[in-house]
Order: sequence, then structure tokens, then C-alpha cells
Amino acid sequence: IIRRSLIDKISGRTIVEVEFLLARLVKWPSSAEFQAVLTNRKIETVARSGKYLLFHLDDKQVLVIHLRMTGRLQYITRDGEKDKFTRIIFKLDNGDLLVYADTRTLGTLYLMPFDELWRIAGLFTMGPEPLTPEFSLVYLTEMLKKHHGKIKAILLNQKYIGGLGNIYVDECMAIAGIHPERIASSLSESENEKLYHAINKVIADGIEHGGTTFRDYRDGDGKSGSHQHHLNVYGRKDEPCLSCGTPIHRKEVAGRGTHFCPKCQK
Repeated sequence: IIRRSLIDKISGRTIVEVEFLLARLVKWPSSAEFQAVLTNRKIETVARSGKYLLFHLDDKQVLVIHLRMTGRLQYITRDGEKDKFTRIIFKLDNGDLLVYADTRTLGTLYLMPFDELWRIAGLFTMGPEPLTPEFSLVYLTEMLKKHHGKIKAILLNQKYIGGLGNIYVDECMAIAGIHPERIASSLSESENEKLYHAINKVIADGIEHGGTTFRDYRDGDGKSGSHQHHLNVYGRKDEPCLSCGTPIHRKEVAGRGTHFCPKCQK
């Protein structure tokens, strides 16, 4: 959603200045080199992989921004109001701004040649994403067979499936009727198929609704998503299950707050 809301606004624009309010978010190269190399560079296009946004520049380098939990990228006109958690400002040749804001300052930024992106471990090792040909039922089935940990932990691991966060994992397990503490390799063929379709559905619905905003998430125009109004289990502790009326449970699984229906997801 963020990439889609930004690409038409910034493709072809030149970065004329980089202003730091918190330089430590830049992990490679040094902040001084980051500023120097980006100045007067043209943004050719914007790509995405998981929560990584990749700004391809006219010198074949790539500005990589990993939003993590609370990062936000917003296009602001020259007279617009900046986010109070603004950390880095990219000033563009038309006078407008691309602003990186981050409440908890967990995000990371990199600048490197395209053929060196392998240096960013999380980006290089990311598994296939839902809604792509690489993420097939065969892939999911074979991957789950090899793992004997809890299904929730496996689905959260970006090495196995890219782009699934905590909210969407809870939702896809609810739709598929699978308990979050089931052992991944124990799923039957029919359960694997249900889970496969549920994962794709949850991601497609999230995109259609503009993302899920409980607190920090915004698109590139600063707008909130609405998918939080369509959730089956996440954030609904003690509320009735939409299918059977049983109160939704919440517990820690794989180190994350986890919501599920104890009746529908035995």
C-alpha cells in the first residue's frame, strides 16, 4: 500500500538534500556518506519485498528502508505538516518532502549498489510472499513437513514466508481453523490447503482495505487503513467468535500476543 501510494509521486524526482533528526537509523554506509551519495540522485522507481521498500536510483544504487513495527513513509507537500515523530527528511527537487517517521525508532535504512543487496540478511533470505507464483501449495506443504515447531512460529519466520506479520498470521489460522500451537508438520493435506488459501485471502483482503491501523501504520499519503474493522480474532479478546460465539482467547505463542477461537481452532 505504501509503495503504491508513493510510486507516482516520487518516480523521476531528484533528492536535493537529506536532513537527519536521528542519523543512527542509517545502518550502511556512514550517515555522512549516505547524505553525500543521495544528494542530487534521481529516484527511478520504487519496489518492495516484505516490509523493505527499495528506491532504485539513477546511479544503480538502492535506498532500502525497512519500516519494522512503527516506521512510516509519507509524501508531504512543501507547506504540509510533518509527523511529530519525523526522523529523516528527503527534500525533493519540486520542493516537496519524503518523510521517514518512526515512533519507536526500530526502522533501518541502507544505501548500496543493487548487486550488494545480499548484505542485508533479512532481505536476502526472505521466503516467497503470498499472492506470488513462488508461494504455491506445494511449497507450503513441503516446507511445513520439515518443521516440528509451533505453526505460529513457522508462519512468522520471514525465511519461510515473507511478509506475514503477527496480525495476519492470527487471521489466517482462524480462517483455516488451525490452533496456533499445532506442530507444523502435523497438519493434514486438507489443513495445508485451507491454510494456503487463507494466507492468500488475508493478504489480499488487507491490501483491498488499505492495510491495518491500530496505532502507527499509515500509507504514503498519511492515511490509515481500515482492515482492523474486518478482523476475525486479532484484538478481539473475550469477544464472541464470529462463527460459533465462543469468546476469543489470547495467550503468548512464539513470543507474540496471539488470538484464536478455542472451539473453531482446536
